[in-house]
Amino acid sequence: MIDFDCSPAGVPIRDDLREAHRFLRLHLSSPGTWWSAHERLAIAAESRNAIGCGLCGERKAALSPNAVTGSHDTLGVLPADVVEVVHRVRTDSGRLSKVWFDRVIAGGLEETRYVELVSIVALLAGVDYFARALGIAPPLLPEPLGGEPSRHRPTSAKAQAAWVPMIAAEDVQDLEADIYGGAPFVPNIMRALSLVPDEARMLQRASSAHYVAVAQIGDPTVRRSLDRMQMELVAARVSALNECFY
Repeated sequence: MIDFDCSPAGVPIRDDLREAHRFLRLHLSSPGTWWSAHERLAIAAESRNAIGCGLCGERKAALSPNAVTGSHDTLGVLPADVVEVVHRVRTDSGRLSKVWFDRVIAGGLEETRYVELVSIVALLAGVDYFARALGIAPPLLPEPLGGEPSRHRPTSAKAQAAWVPMIAAEDVQDLEADIYGGAPFVPNIMRALSLVPDEARMLQRASSAHYVAVAQIGDPTVRRSLDRMQMELVAARVSALNECFY
């Protein structure tokens, strides 16, 4: 497994960040819960390809993405319905709608596979933006590892107010007892991937390195290189620039 080489940036990188990125590369290259390793890496590659997609650019500039029709510029590996989801999540996630989601699911993409796909796209985007902030090229995608998807669906995931079933903090059971790090209160953004517990675990790991641990989210006194107020200022500004609906 090749490490994320940050040396061209010429700045020190914390060990926990390096380890989180190294583990994410292993995570991406391994069989998932619902997608194979080859499929997961194809999703990752298509996610990067979406940045230069002409259709996505036109939709992003339009008042409504639904006003623009056409075909995505694609790598040609994934089915068209999967490409649509990958491109929309990567390039225009702030304007996804329940109508769009229902159409995606009605087209045959299961909720479980949708959640895992969203996780792959979101986690890789974090790595790519990290590299961009350092002024270096994003790391090359790793080679796929062998094995089969586990296809484990947690029985404690329930339909609630979200588009997909989620696990409430009070409903975690033995196999998923670790996904929230023992936090008594878990924000919905951390619960969003819990239908696929391994992706929720990866998000927890990424959050612990890039932000704070789930159990510390409610603690205003947490301090790292920045104090909590500075962290929230940066997070709010980045969210605003990305048009995050939160």
